[in-house]
Amino acid sequence: MLSERARQIKPSPTLAIDSKAKAMKAEGLDVINFGVGEPDFDTPENIKEAAIKAIRDGFTKYTPVGGTDKLKDAVTGKLAADNGLEYGRAEVIVSCGAKHSLYNAMQALLDPGDEVIIPAPYWVSYPEQVLLGGAKPVFLKTLEEDGFLLTASAFERAITKKTKALILNSPSNPTGSSYDRPALERIAEVAVKKDIFIISDEIYEKLLYGGARHVSIASLGPEVKKRTIVINGVSKAYAMTGWRIGYAAGPAELVKAMTAIQSQSTSNPSSISQAAAVEALKGPQDSVRRMAAEFDKRRRRIVEALNGLGPVRCAAPAGAFYVFPNTRALYAKSPEISSSSKLAMYLLEKARVAVVPGDAFGDDDFIRLSYATGIEQIEKGIERIKAALAAL
Repeated sequence: MLSERARQIKPSPTLAIDSKAKAMKAEGLDVINFGVGEPDFDTPENIKEAAIKAIRDGFTKYTPVGGTDKLKDAVTGKLAADNGLEYGRAEVIVSCGAKHSLYNAMQALLDPGDEVIIPAPYWVSYPEQVLLGGAKPVFLKTLEEDGFLLTASAFERAITKKTKALILNSPSNPTGSSYDRPALERIAEVAVKKDIFIISDEIYEKLLYGGARHVSIASLGPEVKKRTIVINGVSKAYAMTGWRIGYAAGPAELVKAMTAIQSQSTSNPSSISQAAAVEALKGPQDSVRRMAAEFDKRRRRIVEALNGLGPVRCAAPAGAFYVFPNTRALYAKSPEISSSSKLAMYLLEKARVAVVPGDAFGDDDFIRLSYATGIEQIEKGIERIKAALAAL
């Protein structure tokens, strides 16, 4: 009965882990959830007030499919100020979250037989969305010793006559890695030379640490800009995950196609959420800086704690709010934890700690923990993990 498309798509492992952890909590179990990528901060008051005002003003009807002019202008203003990118309204679309923006881009870009290069480890939805677009995901393994960064030479070697696009995520989920300008310039040079499109997911750009600065690959010149769709949104930087507002900026022809696809699927994003997003992008940014500073404290503590777990090895991420520790040395200790999936299940059942197995991201040697939770929870969770591993 089901289509071939439906049969080949897997549900999100991160959401599955989160659902199981929440179900256990509902049963009265004390579960520490390092699984989901959601800030534990509340949406800032000025943003909530903008939404309340929109409701009171009756701004509760349909809007243009691709977003209101006010929000498009806020997006273009943000891209100009933060990223040195100039776009017009016709080059911007607002969607129901950055995931929806990515989906629209894949649907508008890809045909059966196309190949899309995805550096691994990767966010779990990239390959599934490529498959939904009828194309083939081509995984290109990156190395821990290289900071999980794609090199231009590896990128060029992976290109075939069927290669249509590269997905680039910086800062990265799950590794927290971030590309500097020279690395991006080398990748951009290959993309332009080989005429490869770039899908640049920049949703974590505001969450960088240790003096690192975000660079959008689209800002590196007109030739790479016309081959790039920039994906971003308000979920992570402004603690607005439930508001479901993402946006994309790129060539007008592609944005027009994405808008047509959206018109036949979801129509416009929530009018109220769009009003809130205008305030997020144009209002005070103090809350973003405070949240990033707190994440930095948590980042340093969780890295230190994980590196104290004997054979576990954890590099400090440059951005986002995830750590991706190497747990391969644990797998020989017991059949119970001989893979990342088994380790994740063991920790959930025995330690009441939710983590996401690395095989969901394309690398079984690792697990992912989100530090979008308080220091006290981090300390408690690591102690539980330590005790569970000692019991093997």
